[in-house]
Amino acid sequence: MDKKFLKTAFFLAASEAAYILLVATLMRGAEKFLGDKPDNFLAPLTFLLLFVISAAISAALVFGKPVLLYLENKKEEAVRVFAFTLGWLALFFAAAITVLILV
Repeated sequence: MDKKFLKTAFFLAASEAAYILLVATLMRGAEKFLGDKPDNFLAPLTFLLLFVISAAISAALVFGKPVLLYLENKKEEAVRVFAFTLGWLALFFAAAITVLILV
């Protein structure tokens, strides 16, 4: 039964990694899109809004399924899915660091 949790956790972690990649790509391209506009109050406002939205999406992806399992009184499964999700994210992080070092 661990394979089911492993697959679920992989999907959640891959979704989180894809979301992070999307946001990072958008942030990297923001300079080209916005140009050399002067700083005003909209820049920090936009950043903080993105930060809050990203925190909510990330929380839903990482904690959503474990919380649902916990509320269904499947506490062991909830901890297992959460731990596997963190494990996959750590593995993706290690892979990204390795690529950065090699490139």
